[in-house]
Amino acid sequence: MSIEIDQVNKRFGDFVAVDNVSLTLNNGELTALLGPSGSGKTTLLRIIAGLEQPDSGRIRFHGEDTTDLHVSDRGVGFVFQHYALFKHMNVYENVAYGLTVRPRSQRPSKAEIRKKVMHLLEMVQLDWTADRLPSQLSGGQRQRIALARALAVEPKVLLLDEPFGALDAKVRAELRRWLRRLHDEIHVTSVFVTHDQEEALEVSDRVVVMNHGRVEQDGGPEEVYDNPANPFVYQFLGNVNRFGARLRDGMAQIGQLRVPAPEYAGQGESPAVAYVRPYDIEVLPGASDASLPARIDLVSVIGPRVRLELQTESSSETVHAEMSRSRFRELGLAQGSDAWIRPLNSRVFLEDGDIRSA
Repeated sequence: MSIEIDQVNKRFGDFVAVDNVSLTLNNGELTALLGPSGSGKTTLLRIIAGLEQPDSGRIRFHGEDTTDLHVSDRGVGFVFQHYALFKHMNVYENVAYGLTVRPRSQRPSKAEIRKKVMHLLEMVQLDWTADRLPSQLSGGQRQRIALARALAVEPKVLLLDEPFGALDAKVRAELRRWLRRLHDEIHVTSVFVTHDQEEALEVSDRVVVMNHGRVEQDGGPEEVYDNPANPFVYQFLGNVNRFGARLRDGMAQIGQLRVPAPEYAGQGESPAVAYVRPYDIEVLPGASDASLPARIDLVSVIGPRVRLELQTESSSETVHAEMSRSRFRELGLAQGSDAWIRPLNSRVFLEDGDIRSA
């Protein structure tokens, strides 16, 4: 079931929640709507579901205009952040609820309902909880039950609003891997809202990055991470270092360091910003060509990785670098010592937001 979002707008008073958004979500894809609070992602999800009406624009499911259809007629399954399970019903009754409240003419038999519910509970690996109350389950288990309940009515589209937001980090990581495997099994067109960059990049087939009600970038996880469309996407997707630069004759000058920016060859001098991921900062114990002097202010050992915070004369911002523990020991680096840094891979943005590789 494909979803077409055609020039959708939504305001709440003076606040523009969704600003002329157009997207086509393909059949069977798992799409993440990613952005900070207030970016419009949840409002857009609710418009797709029929829980909010757009001020203008259309929503189509597989070519059929559903903009004015009631939410109950859209064939949508919805999973909320806080489970929304019925506390007085056991797990079996919660999952079966959407089937048991159907009109008699559309309602499956009790045997058919039981077969479907138990199959779904087996799919989410919780068939042994059928007689338990939600209060007797962990948060992660309750969220899987909520997902099973949404799937019981065989939705055309599955929508998830911050589905793992109420869970701790370890359970979140486990559940998002489980969701990816489940989606590969059922292939229902799914859209989920998150502000967690790692979650979106790990789980989804496609990432739609939103900010101030607009789509900043739309593409596969690797595409949006490796080739951000503008400075906002670059900074929002993971940690990044910013170096003030001057562009001149196809080169970006960062302090005494020059990095090539051939796309700007022939262009006059202009201010720019070079962006470098922490793992693309090489830290050296001695001076070398194309390096900047720095001082190591902080060393943090986190499992097999070492994170460094450094200060340079050419930047007022702290520079973050990352390397393996074995590499750190090999270089003989230490907190408080002098070092030199060299960007291995940078991207240069003009101050107006244009982007070129460097």
